[in-house]
Amino acid sequence: MNVLDGTGWSLQSLTSGPWIYAAVTTSILLDVFLPVLPSGILVVTAATAASAASASAAGALGTAGAAPGVPYAPALLPLLLCAASASVLGDLAAYRLARRGGESRLGRAVARSRRLSAAQERLGETLERGGGLLVVLARFAPAGRSVVSLGAGATGRRLRDFLPWSALAAAIWATYGVGLGWLGGRWLGATWLGACVPVLALFLAGSLAAYVIRRPAAAPAPAG
Repeated sequence: MNVLDGTGWSLQSLTSGPWIYAAVTTSILLDVFLPVLPSGILVVTAATAASAASASAAGALGTAGAAPGVPYAPALLPLLLCAASASVLGDLAAYRLARRGGESRLGRAVARSRRLSAAQERLGETLERGGGLLVVLARFAPAGRSVVSLGAGATGRRLRDFLPWSALAAAIWATYGVGLGWLGGRWLGATWLGACVPVLALFLAGSLAAYVIRRPAAAPAPAG
C-alpha cells in the first residue's frame, strides 16, 4: 500500500509536483516581511512527506521493484538547500531595504515599540562584540527574523558582521526543520500525526528561543 494513501487531501496535494520547491522558497523569502506566513510548517510538512515517500520507495525496491503510480514527493537535500538559501536571501533583501530607504521610517516604528527597541539594542550590542547567537536564536522565534534583519539594516550594521550569522542561522533552522520532518516521516509515515508532531517540536523551539531572547541579561559581577 502506498504510504501516501489516505493521508488527507492537503498533505497529499502538497507533494503532487515539483512546484513544492517554489512554494517553500517563496514562503521563506516573504515571511521576513510577513511573519504570519507558515514557512516553517511548510518545510516540516514537505520533509515529512519526502521522508515517508523515500522509505516507501526503498521498501518497494527491496521487495518487488519500483511500483508504478507512486505520487511525486520532494527530495530532502534539495528541500534543505531551498529552505536555507531562501532564508539567507530573504534576510539580505530585508537588510538592504531597511539600509537604503527604511532607516528613518523603520526607526520611528521601532521607537514606538519598547519590545522592538530592546531587541534592536541587544542586536547591536551582540554584533559589536563579534557574536551572533542572537541572530541564530531569532531565526526560530516568532517574528524574530524580521526584527533582526530589518533592525540590522536600519541601524547601519555592517553586512560582513550580519550576513555570516544570518547564513549560520538559516543553515541551522533549515536543518532542524527538515530533520524534524525526516524523523516524523520515518517514524509515523506521511500521516497527519507524522506532520503534526514535528510541527509541534518546531513551535516548542520557537517558544524556547523567544524566552531566551526576552530574558534579561545577567548583571555584571561586582569587582573585587
